[in-house]
Amino acid sequence: MSTIDDVIAEGRPDPQPRRGGDHLSPDVMIYCDRLVRIFKVSGVEVQALQGLDLSVGKGELTALVGASGSGKSTLLNILAGLDQPTGGRAQVGGHDLLVMGAKERLAYWRSTVGFLWQQTGRNLLSHLTAAENVALPMHLAGVRRKQRNRRTNEILELMGVADCRDKMIPQMSGGQQQRVAVGVAIANDPEVLLADEPTGELDDETAVEVFAALQAANAETGATILIVTHDAAVSDHVRRTIAIRDGRISSEVLRSTEVDDEGAESHVAVQYAALDRVGRLQLPADYVEALGLRERVRLGLEPDHVTVWPGQSGQQADDAQGGNE
Repeated sequence: MSTIDDVIAEGRPDPQPRRGGDHLSPDVMIYCDRLVRIFKVSGVEVQALQGLDLSVGKGELTALVGASGSGKSTLLNILAGLDQPTGGRAQVGGHDLLVMGAKERLAYWRSTVGFLWQQTGRNLLSHLTAAENVALPMHLAGVRRKQRNRRTNEILELMGVADCRDKMIPQMSGGQQQRVAVGVAIANDPEVLLADEPTGELDDETAVEVFAALQAANAETGATILIVTHDAAVSDHVRRTIAIRDGRISSEVLRSTEVDDEGAESHVAVQYAALDRVGRLQLPADYVEALGLRERVRLGLEPDHVTVWPGQSGQQADDAQGGNE
């Protein structure tokens, strides 16, 4: 078993840069390389991220799904510039999150990344109207009044809450508040929008409205949007769903629309397992349970694929070996 020091060492950058490691494609907006985060809780070291690798392209609308304790909130805090990893690399929009100084971090929060939190109190100021909340980030960024007003009206219209322009936050429904919050998050045209459980406190019908607002924001501004959630149903609203388990990316689902020769459309979803640089992958939990996979599996190499079969448990192998003696 790896020690804590081993895990940290695996997460540190190589002394010599790897090919393509320091010069990312301009199409990559979020990049994590062997990201490690270790916390100490009551004197016990807990590995929240265990060498996580992640790449999200410019303009993608992506969901990161994981159970409580999977590491998704830790990852979000690192990408938001609110926490630093123990080892590895993390870059967002060209910013190296491990070495940012206070001035660069403030500029990062103001212009590069937008935030949408689950709790309304973290997104909106209750003593301001919807329009005033949306205009506030632009005011702090020094945008002129006339441009602020025009942009505010455009955003409220895009979010479908133009009729709430002069309403105070407590006068609006939960769904309206979250759509205004999306507007606040995109007010300064950030390159990246991070959404933390944006529908966690909403019913299903209202959640659909909020996801529609996020889709509209993605289409209108071209911002890269990463939605962090425990709700697997979010998959219906994004093209790419990334699953995180035990501090590592475990699998992805990519969705596309195909048109047949007769013009009929069909939605296709393909599931992939994430493969790290040393060949490790995590089989989806439902696959493991369906086949009763335990302890070890039997592999087979075919010309164009690898097979995975249930293997003997340790006791079964010992019994089989004893029967051959």
